[in-house]
Amino acid sequence: MITTAQSQAAPAARRPIRVLIVDDSALVRSLLTDILKAAAGIEVVGVAADAHAAREKIKQLNPDVLTLDVEMPKMDGITFLRNLMRLRPMPVVMVSSLTERGADVTLDALALGAVDYLSKPKIDLAATLKDYADELIEKVRTAARASVRAIDSRQPRTPGPVGPAHSADAVLPKASPRNRPLRTTDRVIAIGASTGGTEAIKEVLMRLPPDSPGVVIAQHIPKAFSAPFARRMNDCCPMSVCEAQDGQHVLAGHAYIAPGDRHLMLVRDGARYVCRLDDGVPVNRHKPSVDVLFRSVAQNAGRNAIGVLLTGMGKDGARGMKEMLDCGSRTIAQDEATSVVWGMPGEAVSLGAAEHVVALESVAGKILALAEALDITRETRALGGGDP
Repeated sequence: MITTAQSQAAPAARRPIRVLIVDDSALVRSLLTDILKAAAGIEVVGVAADAHAAREKIKQLNPDVLTLDVEMPKMDGITFLRNLMRLRPMPVVMVSSLTERGADVTLDALALGAVDYLSKPKIDLAATLKDYADELIEKVRTAARASVRAIDSRQPRTPGPVGPAHSADAVLPKASPRNRPLRTTDRVIAIGASTGGTEAIKEVLMRLPPDSPGVVIAQHIPKAFSAPFARRMNDCCPMSVCEAQDGQHVLAGHAYIAPGDRHLMLVRDGARYVCRLDDGVPVNRHKPSVDVLFRSVAQNAGRNAIGVLLTGMGKDGARGMKEMLDCGSRTIAQDEATSVVWGMPGEAVSLGAAEHVVALESVAGKILALAEALDITRETRALGGGDP
């Protein structure tokens, strides 16, 4: 399992993060080295062109973080990672191509215990070098704060693309509390996650029965990854899981994952819920944004919704969860001990947005208990003629 040490006070003068770069491309090794050497608090202690050289340099240099190429000669990155996480677990950031093949392999790596992933640098990188450098540095620093255990004692993990730090107002204006929707008989579950999220979402969906309320999901993930991720979830979970499409009705027993380049919103079509995709600006540097999803759920489902915020770096989703709570939704945050990064759920707790803070393995059970309570409340109101 990977958890963060965010709660521990950092010493005033902390030693640099020691990084080993493993990639079969000399150009990529040189580029990653130059970027990380220019970053404060990071030291590149070595480079390796293949897994065999990397194994020896890990023994000699004892790095804090490894960047690992997915496709290498002699031994591929996944085989090397599997051995590494079993014998000498350490924080790893995978370097992957953003293709369907790259997506599948990278999802395998995250399941094995990689903390995060980064796209392969593009040939025309000059125009976007600063953004790429910022992303690489941020991911290395996040990985360095993770505590890694052997593969057999781990629990689930992933991440996503970044952009400008707009708020949800840029995509979906905040509604007046007087415009809250009437309660319907349909319940809905909204889940948000980032770093560590692909495996955390899998853990939750695998524990939900096939007749669960409909689930809408915003996971920070690139466009090339969302469809393969949805297919993986559909293959292993009792519910039907798909990449969300604009206009799809949200049905019980189904889960809808936001495409990696669109915001996912929940809207009303009479008494039914519908998926709406939006190509607006990134919110909190992300598209899809959890804040956008949660705000739409607050406005259109209100007391009939359950919001869940899982592991992730940053603050996306915390304000949206508070809006859900204020509109009568029930809310759950993953606890620090089982989170890869307790940024997003931790921020929700700080804002007073999380009614319940539970371990990852208990999230699905809490969802079902809250959904059952919603049913009981609805039946009681129907019999007693209380509030709609």
